[in-house]
Amino acid sequence: MALAVGLISVILGGRAVTRSSAGVGRSSRPGRALVALVVGLLGVILSGVRLATATGAIGTGSGRLGAIVALVVGLTGTVLGGLALARSRRTT
Repeated sequence: MALAVGLISVILGGRAVTRSSAGVGRSSRPGRALVALVVGLLGVILSGVRLATATGAIGTGSGRLGAIVALVVGLTGTVLGGLALARSRRTT
């Protein structure tokens, strides 16, 4: 579940970054960027909880490796959302 939330944040963040760098006349509202940022943070929190509650080592089926991957994906979505937010607030 955390991985799915992280992937959604990466997709939304990527779309927000491409939208924010599209130039004049395109939407520069921070709405998509904020959604990507919040969903990315939610993915990081969910994967952190899963990582903290996972018992056993990697490869035992406890979900530790999946939580680590979801953490990285959630962080990526958060960074993309933050980048898009910074670009949308910049004035030209």
